[in-house]
Amino acid sequence: MSEATEPVGGRLDTTISVEGRTLRLSNLQKVLYPGAGFTKAEVIDYYARVAPAMLAHVGDRSLTLRRFPNGVEGQSFFEKRCPSHRPEWVRTAPGPGDHNGEIDYCLLADTPSLVWAANMAALELHAPMARAGDMETPTMVVFDLDPGLPATIVECAHVGLMVRDVLDGIALRCLAKTSGSKGLQLYVPLNTPGHTHAQASQFALTVAQVLERADPGMIVTTQAKAARPGKVLIDWSQNSRHKTTVAAYSLRARPRPTVSAPVTWDEVEAAADGEPLTFEAADVLDRVADLGDLFADAATLEQRLPSSP
Repeated sequence: MSEATEPVGGRLDTTISVEGRTLRLSNLQKVLYPGAGFTKAEVIDYYARVAPAMLAHVGDRSLTLRRFPNGVEGQSFFEKRCPSHRPEWVRTAPGPGDHNGEIDYCLLADTPSLVWAANMAALELHAPMARAGDMETPTMVVFDLDPGLPATIVECAHVGLMVRDVLDGIALRCLAKTSGSKGLQLYVPLNTPGHTHAQASQFALTVAQVLERADPGMIVTTQAKAARPGKVLIDWSQNSRHKTTVAAYSLRARPRPTVSAPVTWDEVEAAADGEPLTFEAADVLDRVADLGDLFADAATLEQRLPSSP
């Protein structure tokens, strides 16, 4: 495999070359998504092919890997510290850290690095709000919309449109992506110096509370489970320095290989009317080929938060 876009095939083990890097791939026929028969080879192929779009959103961030050695129906673990057995060309950087202090996370800054992580069954990649070079400065604000049963993506889409309209009123653009699971995530690109995690968290909380007061029957801002059934939690706390969210274009550990996929506002409006808003790996590759990177502005658009919404 001399090019990253070429399928890795169905062999058990193979050695490939990706952008001049040699990688040994193993257990390629292992099924990681039993509900879809989706194999490790297909996981690796997905990450290799989506890399041109995904790297703009993960390549300069200290990533937490969620690994599923035995597939999505088996045990998983979050790996913050970049493994010591990594190839010498997989870069590391300090990240959000943990209670034991600063640790070095993986920087998956190129296609070979993404392929290497996929070969370890790192199905999910989770990213902080700040770039690795400046962990104290968030480059975006996230609103993580999580439905409490029996609420669904339909209610999340309604709330997403409400958040968008509030932000429009203060001249801030936001972008939407599916969580790849049950919910919807909205991001306000910042990409300007001077913002703090505390400021981002307070801004997100204030917007969420404004909307909660406007529609308390649909929206909740507290994590308390007793308050959430039938409502959409606007999780503003994901803006904490130590928090991460699933990265754009990451696979999710669901029965089928769903993806945290960027979506258009027209699609969010359609979802509010009941249209499906779930995309699997093959869908996302087709979307990137047809539409490009719908999340591109997250990495480049410069905006500043007001002192209050």
